[in-house]
Amino acid sequence: MRIIRDTQFIDPADRGAAAAIGNFDGVHLGHQAVIDIARKEAEKSGAPLGIMTFEPHPRSFFGRVDVPFRLMNAESKASQMEKLGVEKLYEVPFNKALAALTPEEFAQEIIHNRLGLKHVVVGEDFCFGKGRAGTVTDLQAFGTQMGFGLTIAPMVEIGVGEVSSTSIRDALTDGRPRDAAAMLGHWHRIEGEVIRGDQRGRDMGYPTANMGLDALHPPKFGVYAVKVDVLDGAYAGTYDGAASIGTRPMFGENLPNCETFLFDFKGDLYGASLSVALVEFLRPELKFNSLDALISQMNADCDQARYILSNVA
Repeated sequence: MRIIRDTQFIDPADRGAAAAIGNFDGVHLGHQAVIDIARKEAEKSGAPLGIMTFEPHPRSFFGRVDVPFRLMNAESKASQMEKLGVEKLYEVPFNKALAALTPEEFAQEIIHNRLGLKHVVVGEDFCFGKGRAGTVTDLQAFGTQMGFGLTIAPMVEIGVGEVSSTSIRDALTDGRPRDAAAMLGHWHRIEGEVIRGDQRGRDMGYPTANMGLDALHPPKFGVYAVKVDVLDGAYAGTYDGAASIGTRPMFGENLPNCETFLFDFKGDLYGASLSVALVEFLRPELKFNSLDALISQMNADCDQARYILSNVA
């Protein structure tokens, strides 16, 4: 998969895709349905399968961020797109110039002139251009005028309701990672580099791999049964484990992070890239009266997590 970030001076070989357009935060089942439609259009016309997305996320650019909201960072999103067979990922820089384009200017300058897209697929709630003034009806008219096709994908619903990034955030906030996974079509993952922590876990017999949450939407604070992929280095592979997400109230005031204990593992993971999949919420974050009480609870947490994960593929 090629990632194209400079869409102003684009290689001619990277033009002409059939592409789905959107933010694709989480790459959930609704997004995958849009991508599947684009895939069929690509196969029909012999064009590469493309995705047009925006970095930074427009919500971040406009400063409408009271709390971290992203389900995935750009790297995780690109990794998931590659797994889905996307050939061209257009990460269009979202800046003042792009935000100022009218809907017609966006269609003309970005979709037609720069990327030369053959076919565009969007969700039925897609809006574009300055002030989000453009609708799918406008895009249909611009496509007819400028020579690109358009397919409007319907919203996807499953047993837990309408599939959307907002619904997934709500499920994670409530400590319902299985509901989030049902909408995502995959486990929700926290990905990042292992950083050096205070090493308290090691002293208690539970050495953990620590990762910051950065700008990611924080799931409900507490302890989870997790599946862990070590993505690189000498210990690359998949492991079961338990993760604590939160502010570690036993030890003062701290920034939220994710501390993961890998079962039956010995090794140094500092600097490695981890992907931690949240499988089940075990309990909320608590402040204990003593370290012995905390360790006793950690023993119970790990026993519960092992049992749960033994029944998860």
